Amino acid sequence: MFGLEKPAGRREPGGSGGFPKMASVGDFNVLSSSIPATKVELSVSCRNLLDRDTFSKSDPICVLYTQAIGNKEWREFGRTEVIDNTLNPDFVRKFIMDYFFEERENLRFDFYDVDSKSPNLSKHDFLGQMFCTLGEIVGSQGSRLEKSIVGIPGKKCGTVIVTAEELGCCRDSVLMQFCANKLDKKDFFGKSDPFLVFHRSNEDGSFTICHKTEVIKNTLNPVWQAFKISVRALCNGDYDRTIKVEVYDWDRDGSHDFIGEFTTSYRELSRGQSQFNVYEVINPKKKGKKKKYVNSGTVTLLSFLIETEVSFLDYIKGGTQINFTVAIDFTASNGNPSQPTSLHYMNPYQLNAYGMALKAVGEIIQDYDSDKMFPALGFGARLPPDGRVSHEFALNGNPQNPYCHGIDGVMEAYYRSLKSVQLYGPTNFAPVINHVARYAASVKDGSQYFVLLIITDGVISDMAQTKESIVNASKLPMSIIIVGVGPAEFDAMEELDGDVVRISSRGKFAERDIVQFVPFRDYIDRSGNHVLSMARLAKDVLAEIPEQFLSYMRVRGIKPSPAPPPYTPPIHVLQTQI
Repeated sequence: MFGLEKPAGRREPGGSGGFPKMASVGDFNVLSSSIPATKVELSVSCRNLLDRDTFSKSDPICVLYTQAIGNKEWREFGRTEVIDNTLNPDFVRKFIMDYFFEERENLRFDFYDVDSKSPNLSKHDFLGQMFCTLGEIVGSQGSRLEKSIVGIPGKKCGTVIVTAEELGCCRDSVLMQFCANKLDKKDFFGKSDPFLVFHRSNEDGSFTICHKTEVIKNTLNPVWQAFKISVRALCNGDYDRTIKVEVYDWDRDGSHDFIGEFTTSYRELSRGQSQFNVYEVINPKKKGKKKKYVNSGTVTLLSFLIETEVSFLDYIKGGTQINFTVAIDFTASNGNPSQPTSLHYMNPYQLNAYGMALKAVGEIIQDYDSDKMFPALGFGARLPPDGRVSHEFALNGNPQNPYCHGIDGVMEAYYRSLKSVQLYGPTNFAPVINHVARYAASVKDGSQYFVLLIITDGVISDMAQTKESIVNASKLPMSIIIVGVGPAEFDAMEELDGDVVRISSRGKFAERDIVQFVPFRDYIDRSGNHVLSMARLAKDVLAEIPEQFLSYMRVRGIKPSPAPPPYTPPIHVLQTQI
């Protein structure tokens, strides 16, 4: 997504070895892409796993957890596929992670023997786990870490091999289709059940699995379905890197029979259907034994189509405007602003929780907003002079023009409002969501996209109406970021996030996921006074926005406008008057 570079490895004075300098507010400029991270792809393999099945081998899955910064709780990051009947799995599904040079990213790999279709891990047999850091994997020789699996006392649980590969910034995908002819017959009673396994080669000459086709039953002349794979996954953007393709005969017990293999490269494949893309399938063992051996069949490339994925930045460069609106929770559950325990406490010496969240998130997101004029709203307060309750009021006191200049202008208006309004309730989100939705509904051509940042203590009163507003807004060019401040349980906010279960209202599901929830406490130190890492906060707050933005553009078939040519100042010609 973003061009990535390693920050200067300055060390803080003092401490054992010190830590690289943390990113600070304002380091993040989207168009110059200076977020100090790179993306790495983790491949996981195991050897000699525990066998938990009586009549066959284990059916392993790997689950990766990362550790939150604030409270150190482990959160599930992702899962591989399940591989049936093996104690030596090479998982195809990779984990793509942001690697922050300045942070210690703790990882935990858990392994289970899957016994049913239940996604609940407690229903499956635990096979052990391995702890490490992302830096440990990347820093190992060849970025390949081999470690013992632990966690079951008195048992040898086998080993895990995790390989990290830094991803090239290649955005092309290819759609390919293959068929085969006269493959070797491997089954006693029928023909073979062939499938293909694709591997890309690594810098050190080893191979990493990157795609498996489906199995075609009982044929020596299969035609596989076309499949799409990113060029990055196929060859990491290196067109001449070897791609090894193995042909197997599928067996129910997992001991698939090797038919043969061939090698190619992206450059060869890109010639498309031609005599150059008919490959002899060779079984080296047979070749060594039989003098008359020719091949074990042929595999032919039927089609090869390149598709370029457009990115978020293509739209930004093409002139799409991002409009950023802030909405702040002024309800009484936040506590009296004159008390130090209040989340709205007006401390003359440092920012309160709302101020910190607003500054941290706002300074990141303002890089996307060209005019830096932000509508800033409040909800849940009684307003002067008559004490009426409002769920949508302008922080600057001007409902006709609620715009504030820059994040500093928003902060100023926020502190001014705190002095003039009375915190009240209830906590209704729907009015501010509908406020932004009205604007978004008027510009659906892709020239503008709206982001609403709601900062709240998380106690919500109008859940049903909010869900309905979000479902309606999911058809519009808008996203909602909710930052939860304070110590509350944020279950309702997690539900609105819709990452686990897509949000619905009256039986109607959201067209796309448009809500991203972030608990601010995960990003501050124990004293609650300092944000630990702006770069991490930047990533997590904006993590889903580019994809949400792209999903809207894709569904509507809106392509990015071409980037305008670089500006060259006009040449002034002096005209003499006659």
